[in-house]
Amino acid sequence: MPMDFGLNLEQTQKLVLTPELKQAITILQLNTLELVSFIEQQVETNPLLEIEICEDKEENELGENEEYQELREIAEYFADSSDLGMGLRQEDEERKGFEPASSESSLWEHLYLQLHLLNLPQLDNKIGEFIIGNIDENGYLTCPVEEISERLKVEEEEVVRVLKIIQTFDPPGVGARGLLECLLIQAEQKNILTPLLKEIISNYLPDLAQSKYLKVANRLGVTVEEVYQAMDIIKSLDPKPGRNFATLKEVRYVVPDITVEKVESEYIILVNDSLLPRLNINKIYQNILKQKDYDEKTKKYVEKKLNQALWLIKSIEQRRFTLYRVARFIVDYQREFLEYGLKYLKPLTLKQVAKALNLHESTISRACANKYMATPRGTFEMKYFFASALESGQGGFSSSTSIKAQIKELIARENPQDPLSDQRIADILTQRGVKISRRTVAKYREEMGILAAAKRRKV
Repeated sequence: MPMDFGLNLEQTQKLVLTPELKQAITILQLNTLELVSFIEQQVETNPLLEIEICEDKEENELGENEEYQELREIAEYFADSSDLGMGLRQEDEERKGFEPASSESSLWEHLYLQLHLLNLPQLDNKIGEFIIGNIDENGYLTCPVEEISERLKVEEEEVVRVLKIIQTFDPPGVGARGLLECLLIQAEQKNILTPLLKEIISNYLPDLAQSKYLKVANRLGVTVEEVYQAMDIIKSLDPKPGRNFATLKEVRYVVPDITVEKVESEYIILVNDSLLPRLNINKIYQNILKQKDYDEKTKKYVEKKLNQALWLIKSIEQRRFTLYRVARFIVDYQREFLEYGLKYLKPLTLKQVAKALNLHESTISRACANKYMATPRGTFEMKYFFASALESGQGGFSSSTSIKAQIKELIARENPQDPLSDQRIADILTQRGVKISRRTVAKYREEMGILAAAKRRKV
């Protein structure tokens, strides 16, 4: 086949991300603390931007600030510009989208979440929060029960009762008052606490640490082999159950990006922008554009920085509006969860939200990434409200999170002498209208760290 060379004209459409659009996308993905840092960096590099110092909040409300209104009028120049990547015209390469980024939770966040999901009485919650606040990074309770009782003006029995509840939380062994109690709790939860193992943990750990196995065997009237087996079990337990979580030095305090408050029967959405510095345009540089005695190069520089400043302000406002819309949809959709608890969490996908709000999935993903929502039920990552679905009765669906909560509840109420098998749990859920197989029950049970029925049985 002969080869020839030539020039051909071809017309194609291509979306190019401008620096301004990239900045808008970045701003949408930032959480509140990250956005504060980003704004401070922009102020340092753009001389036209300055942070407004508000001495009188009432005089500086956005709706009453004349300078801000003036900036809004100037920003109308950009009204026919790109939609900040918020619409359905998002570039093709973004159509894949991505899930909101996860973040490592601390031990205390993990325990607080488990506490509030139990719906305990107010007093129990108060005691539980105080106990969790006095658990160190290794998972041990550092404050004596007597002191907690005195500080909270409650009976010691009440403190011990709530402590026992917390000691059932994940990770196993958390809330123990010492190494012995920590090991005993773990062994009991794993259903491996035999009388011999309990005796060795309670009285002979120092001897085992010095390898005095024969001495322990003679004292207890058992074989050395049995002592070795007990030692192997003890080595499998974690003496510091909290160490796999973020430590105090690694924890970044969470500032909720969205606050949900219930007023009478309505849920009010508040976008937390109180920490964000208010931006103004420097008047000195504004005047440069109005005067004629400055050279063209200076004016072009000032004009460029002015456009960047206005775009930044518009992007921050667009971020706030998008966060509000997404949060409003989530709150309305998950209202039953906010009212009644975890079992009522509905399955939800990015696609559903994107379709309802006429936005792209990647926009919803960025709006939820690394963001937190404070609700009457506790503070959650926004991605928490996006749960996968299983088919339920009457053509509906149930979220995997809700089903896990039901499985955990069934196992918590089971007869220890006759624990529920995975098949029995599946049958019960099927009767409730949730179509689920035994394999799926086993998968969810293992994900929650719950042992199989045979290992949960207590004789």
